[in-house]
Amino acid sequence: MDMKTITRQMFRTCNKLFFRKTPNEERDVVEAHPSNLETAAQMENIQRLPSIVRPPSMDGVRERNHHGGGWLLSGIICVNILILGCALVSGSAFNSVAITAVHRQIFLIILLLLTIIWMLFYNIFTFQEDQDCLYKDAHAGPVWLRVGLVLFGLLSLLMDIFKIANYVGYLHCDSAVKVAFPVVQAVFLFVQTYFLWTHAKDCVQLHKNFTRCGLTLTLSTNLVVWMAAVAEESVHQTEIPENVNFTRSLYRASFGDDKCKCSHSACDTFKEAFFYLYPFNIEYSLFASAMAYVMWKNVGRVVEDHGHHNIKFRPKDVCLGPVAGILLVVAGLATFIVYEIDVLQEDQKKINKALLIHFVMNVVIVSMMSVSTVVGCVVYRLDQREHVSEKNPTRSLDVGLLVGASVGQFIISYFSIVATVATGARGYLNGLNLAWGVLTVIQLGLQNYFIIEGLHREPFHVMQEAALHTNAHTFQSHIELISMGSNKPGNFMASTHGLSWKRRLLKEVCAFLLLANIILWIMPAFGARPQFDHSIETQFYNFTMWAAIVNIGLPFGIFYRMHSVASLFEVYLIS
Repeated sequence: MDMKTITRQMFRTCNKLFFRKTPNEERDVVEAHPSNLETAAQMENIQRLPSIVRPPSMDGVRERNHHGGGWLLSGIICVNILILGCALVSGSAFNSVAITAVHRQIFLIILLLLTIIWMLFYNIFTFQEDQDCLYKDAHAGPVWLRVGLVLFGLLSLLMDIFKIANYVGYLHCDSAVKVAFPVVQAVFLFVQTYFLWTHAKDCVQLHKNFTRCGLTLTLSTNLVVWMAAVAEESVHQTEIPENVNFTRSLYRASFGDDKCKCSHSACDTFKEAFFYLYPFNIEYSLFASAMAYVMWKNVGRVVEDHGHHNIKFRPKDVCLGPVAGILLVVAGLATFIVYEIDVLQEDQKKINKALLIHFVMNVVIVSMMSVSTVVGCVVYRLDQREHVSEKNPTRSLDVGLLVGASVGQFIISYFSIVATVATGARGYLNGLNLAWGVLTVIQLGLQNYFIIEGLHREPFHVMQEAALHTNAHTFQSHIELISMGSNKPGNFMASTHGLSWKRRLLKEVCAFLLLANIILWIMPAFGARPQFDHSIETQFYNFTMWAAIVNIGLPFGIFYRMHSVASLFEVYLIS
């Protein structure tokens, strides 16, 4: 056989392997040409090959299979709903005459009902098709994330119950829409939680355009609900100086003016109760948005089943990190309670004392977090695990949300640093505020690096399985060397167990950072606003500008802490 013939055969083989058709194209070819059945069967066998056998370019072809006109249409729908929702939420917050809370709630009721109808359609029709969800994304919707969604959903449902009980007291003098909205939202919570728990891993192959549009409707609905909740919470928590003309129409429009009195005595109790539950509803909306986005990215995606590794959560693997983290949470809660009590006093000395305790606690927390994160980054430098190269919508979303949400806290910290330095940083409160801002910037950068590196490393158990056969041969060779007297048994034992200290140290760091982020979420989510209680930034930027900065940046900073908790838990599991 000459060289030309060999080259031609190699070219044909590569052409068959690398330039095959997508599943839909293969089905069309088989239907048009029945004689191609044997070729189609061969193509199906190639698709079932493990990723280590199949050529790398195949994954790229299969990953791009989900793009099309429906992708563009669904994106346009999402953007339009978000912009309209943002306009209505902003209008109802700052204009109590032309656009009221009732108009905003009518819009939200329509969105919620449309989303409920689509999710029911998906469960009744789309999901029942035999060939619809043959593929599942093992990385999407892990159990711990769905459990968190259920927990936040239950607390949000409790919030809606308190809202209904509160708004019923105003029915004689206010709109019935304010009662209808929490009722519809409660139904939406139940339907959506079931939908995401059941279908978070689906990679839909039929009704793809309609499914994409429905998922972007779900995504945009949750984001508009999140914007409305954030606006209400921000206005409720913002203390407005008497000499500043800053309307709080959203608060008044939502709960009635002074002329409209509640018909029962428990209205104030219910109102305070559901405001404490707002942070859970906010996080629920963001969790649901993230899961809907991953489902949207997975529509039409053909995912290879590489097998799912059961990663067990064993608290006994760590000790120092959880203990230090729990102590930090307890100390943070104690100082937060003292801060919330004393900052409401009219005595300026008590307010300054409360601010001092709060600033010191936060400086201690971010300092300890920074040190532990540096330790974790050093372990990564010593780690020999490979980086994950496969495309994964869940990982990409986690990284994007992590970096994007941290921008909110970066903005507040940098604005605070500039104001404090520009005014001279006189006094211990200003010095502590400056230290807190600088350390927060450092801690955010280090933590982002640590989490992103951890999410993109191969799990330890995967590396161990890959090295299993190598270890077997190594063990045999060491036995032979030991019998010849040319090696010591301790060397092999050290090589076998060399990674254990790295795993343990990474788990300790992850556990500590997880608990520290929880306390940093609790304090601002439940009312800590030192940005307004400490007047340096307000005087430097004026209240209106500083209130806008805080009320825009802080919700993202709060979400960043909760998202960090979820990401750190995943890094803990794969370490």
